[in-house]
Amino acid sequence: MKRLSILLSFLIITFLINAQSIKSDGSLVKFKVSNMKWKTVEGTFAGMDGKVIFDAQNLSDANFDVSIDPATVNTENEKRDNHLRNEDFFHVEKYPKIGFKSTSIIKTAKAYKATGNLTMHGITKPVEINFTYSNNSLVGKLLVNRLDYEIGTDTGTFMVGDEIELEILCKLL
Repeated sequence: MKRLSILLSFLIITFLINAQSIKSDGSLVKFKVSNMKWKTVEGTFAGMDGKVIFDAQNLSDANFDVSIDPATVNTENEKRDNHLRNEDFFHVEKYPKIGFKSTSIIKTAKAYKATGNLTMHGITKPVEINFTYSNNSLVGKLLVNRLDYEIGTDTGTFMVGDEIELEILCKLL
């Protein structure tokens, strides 16, 4: 029993030492979505927090558990942003976090790929995020279908496209 306690303590300390802090200033998620089929709406989410363990030389221990605050949505249109925060879209009072937890991180021919679960609007789906790492920053891209997460289901795909392009910028301390 004593050995188990020592082992668990060692693992917890190792995790805490290797976990990298997210620099919230400058870390964000950018998005693009079609609007009325010929326009594009761009915006950001901020409030990124969580834990990142990433060492390009030792991917076996790599792990991401990161979230953003959907209430920080910013399209530079206050009326639209308030609408996106309500029950029609993100329902930020009921779902205050959008999160990603990795299950694996691998090196690819060009960069890296994180496989894991994206939870948004109370729904969790598996996703793959292709990303690069340089200058203590992770930059990833993925495409999600908002209807898979039941976001804006009463809004047709003419007004708001169903596919959302996401670019994640995670700056590490």
